[in-house]
Amino acid sequence: MKAVVWQGINRVQVETVPDPEILQPTDAIVRVTATAICGSDLHLVDGYVPSMVHGDILGHEFMGEVVEVGSEVRKVKVGDRVIVPFPIACGKCWYCQHGLTSLCDNSNPNPKLAEALWGYAGSGIYGYSHITGGYAGGQAQFARTVFADQNLYQVPEGLTDEQVLFLTDILPTGYMGAENCNIQPGDVVAVFGCGPVGLFGIMSAFLLGAGRVIAIDRFPERLEMARQLGAETLNYETDSVFERLKEMTGGRGPDSVMDAVGLESHAGGPGGVADAVKQTTRVLESDRPHALRAAIMACRKGGTVSVPGVYGGLADKIPVGAFMNKGLTMKTGQTHVHRYLDLLMGHIQRGDIDPTQIITHRLSLDEAPHAYQIFKHKHEGCIKCVLDPWADPKDHAPVKPG
Repeated sequence: MKAVVWQGINRVQVETVPDPEILQPTDAIVRVTATAICGSDLHLVDGYVPSMVHGDILGHEFMGEVVEVGSEVRKVKVGDRVIVPFPIACGKCWYCQHGLTSLCDNSNPNPKLAEALWGYAGSGIYGYSHITGGYAGGQAQFARTVFADQNLYQVPEGLTDEQVLFLTDILPTGYMGAENCNIQPGDVVAVFGCGPVGLFGIMSAFLLGAGRVIAIDRFPERLEMARQLGAETLNYETDSVFERLKEMTGGRGPDSVMDAVGLESHAGGPGGVADAVKQTTRVLESDRPHALRAAIMACRKGGTVSVPGVYGGLADKIPVGAFMNKGLTMKTGQTHVHRYLDLLMGHIQRGDIDPTQIITHRLSLDEAPHAYQIFKHKHEGCIKCVLDPWADPKDHAPVKPG
């Protein structure tokens, strides 16, 4: 089969690799019909997540049709059309039983690696390094999935792949990011980052009762999409974001602030240069926390900072004094995708959310190296790429935002 593989920092290629096989009786094999590139994949490509190995298959946002099941799989059947949540849940441990599926105790076979960094290990994740289990990802024509009965979510009739694909990660991530904001009716929510997670965070904040959402980014196409979703916008390259947020909220500040950027955020000036240099060393700092710093400083006293953006290691000069003295609450974490599937599927079926509107590029799997480049560098107005593992490259063309 064809698959997108990691060949080293800033190097991905499509290669022919062996087809996956059933290894455990609770496994299932999925013929992938749609897959996507996530901002978190860029952290792997850029070398900021340790334990990647040459030849690892990338991708944790994928769906398809079940073509084979293990002997102990009971609920999932061959022919089922399914989405595959990125965190792998065993369904039986304390965390899974309490809806904290991204913290599953049993799905990461390499817990010692994660424990060395974080104290405790989270769940396994498809295509996301050996620190999260070393599972092959779904940017491929076929994928082995584990604990199939607990993880594979059947797609209702009448919905397209593109309508449900993002339930695997970014839609629940944006929703959990908004939920973690503790939004009260009429609240003002600021969102740093108008990438896919930030855009879904904007949609979700309105669904949860926000009166206003203020979105911060620097790319015109992302700011325009945020405006189309009803958000007010600020460009951090031309606006003094902290002062403008105060002005826009009568001096009080936003009730909650979401950092939907994570460890590769950008900033100008000496501070931005210093963080870039420190991160390059991988010793002084592994994460660039510009957005997190800004979120803590901008949030009103007694407010909530939500962090759906991914952080992996150590960050310098976090304003802990502001966090403590303003009495802030912070909520974060990898997304407990399974918790939100029924809820968000209902929103999609009713038309409350249209996930397809963030897609700007539809490409074949063979075009994945190009897709990674335009997604990483924000070329061609790229906000979200969907890849078809079975398409001929000539059959696909970019779809520009309107």
